[in-house]
Amino acid sequence: MHQENQSWFLRGMRDGVPIGLGYMAVAFTLGIAARNAGLTAFQATLASLLNNASAGEYAGFKVIEENAGYLAMVAMIVVANARYLLMSCALSQKISQETGLIHRMLVGFEVTDEVFGIEIATPGMLNPWYTYGAMTMAVPGWAIGTCFGVIMGNALPASVVSALSVGLFGMFIAIIVPPMRTNKVLAGLVPLAMVCSFVLSKLEPFASMASGMRVIILTVALSAGAAILFPVKEEEHGA
Repeated sequence: MHQENQSWFLRGMRDGVPIGLGYMAVAFTLGIAARNAGLTAFQATLASLLNNASAGEYAGFKVIEENAGYLAMVAMIVVANARYLLMSCALSQKISQETGLIHRMLVGFEVTDEVFGIEIATPGMLNPWYTYGAMTMAVPGWAIGTCFGVIMGNALPASVVSALSVGLFGMFIAIIVPPMRTNKVLAGLVPLAMVCSFVLSKLEPFASMASGMRVIILTVALSAGAAILFPVKEEEHGA
């Protein structure tokens, strides 16, 4: 491995440690959903290894539990995971044009909310090896947590399982707060997004939409508005 790539890989591993630990705790509840759907520990673990998507997996397990058809499965997964299209578009602007297709596909495989957060927060262009380092921590944590959830999740009190899920929100805060300290635009957008998200969840027809669809609408609207009002200079983008 090239020395520069090795440095990026180790940096990704370091930043991926809290994500992996958070995933391990949060995936407990996903494992319980998988068990309720009739999946074994091996099946649920394999699903989490190949699909790092909390809402998407949970929706998939619920469709399996209800014995719905393939069309319903496809529709549910597309709606639940549609926000990753926006994240992928954003990441494409941080990846060098010289990056090969295989690297792009591997980076795209691990487009999750948390990994995306640390990737976007990384200054300058994104080296794929940074993502690979984060993946070595995040993917096993997600799969192991799902496995434990199937095996012993139902044995834990409901209050404990609920408390474990709170760890995900703490991880989001840890990702967002540092960039907010140095970027006034971001510092204003984050609370604005929270308020708008709450308002949309109460107003029709947005309240009747899937949460993933509301996230897409809100993300496009706020990011477009910020891009128009506060454009990023080319030299700042490449810094």
